[in-house]
Amino acid sequence: MSEQGSSPRVLDHMDHDSARQALLDVRHEVAKAVVGQDATVTGLLIALLSQGHVLLEGVPGVAKTLLVRALSAALSLDTKRVQFTPDLMPGDVTGSLVYDSHTSEFTFREGPVFTNILLADEINRTPPKTQASLLEAMEERQVSVDGVSRPLPAPFLVAATQNPVEYEGTYPLPEAQLDRFLLKLTMPLPGRQDEMEVIRRHAAGFDPRDLTAAGVRAVAGAADLTKARQAVASVAVDPEIIGYIVDLVRATRSAPSFLLGVSPRGATALLNTSRSWAWLSGRSFVTPDDVKALALPCLRHRVALQPEAQMDGVRVDDVLGSILASVPVPR
Repeated sequence: MSEQGSSPRVLDHMDHDSARQALLDVRHEVAKAVVGQDATVTGLLIALLSQGHVLLEGVPGVAKTLLVRALSAALSLDTKRVQFTPDLMPGDVTGSLVYDSHTSEFTFREGPVFTNILLADEINRTPPKTQASLLEAMEERQVSVDGVSRPLPAPFLVAATQNPVEYEGTYPLPEAQLDRFLLKLTMPLPGRQDEMEVIRRHAAGFDPRDLTAAGVRAVAGAADLTKARQAVASVAVDPEIIGYIVDLVRATRSAPSFLLGVSPRGATALLNTSRSWAWLSGRSFVTPDDVKALALPCLRHRVALQPEAQMDGVRVDDVLGSILASVPVPR
């Protein structure tokens, strides 16, 4: 009797382990197409586990688009891409009603947002009205047109890319929309060895438009994500860890360099991403190091610098780093 009673729990544990390994294998597959961006891939996986969205920032040419396409292929998920431009309309993203002359009725034509992973390319090159068209989709996982709400597929993730705001022709995202992104991941220029590997692959015939030829295989899927999310929900969080997260967030609100601190939504995001990272790392509990590892990508887009700090060249990550160094860590 005792063996029968324990078998479902053993099976669940094995399912969770296999789901974890499948997601870890995704990083290996993406690396076949994208060099030196393991941290960014991990961030995207954490966002999928935490049911959030990601803002990818980097100069043109660091493989932001290729990375998202390779991730979708490795996860066997549907993906669509929207190139955000100054003349893009909200209906071009969400879909719109189209008149059918045969039936004399309006029918809804789905926009590219009806997918698993939406690549919103250069989102800060389109005006705020079109940027805002994604808000309902990101928050409610649905699109409302003419009073009818239409659910989006599951899983659903917006991976929005943007060039640094100092580049010409960009529209900085408003705070309300920035707060809807779970993580902001910065993609740096590759180091010398990584850049040499990129060039070597291209010299050998690598075609970024043909991921199959690059050897990228589907090693995980929606079922693995579902099992993984169930496992993440069971990751334990000590009350002292919760207190640590709250202290970090509250410290951003009193930092002299910040005009705007992190909202309670940001604290919740830091909790959820820390649990996902703990589970991916093979643990059933969150440590202070998990919180520290996710603090910058989780909080950097939820704060705003004072004008004086901006003029002095102060960087958001530096201020957050000093907060991490000053807030007492639970033992």
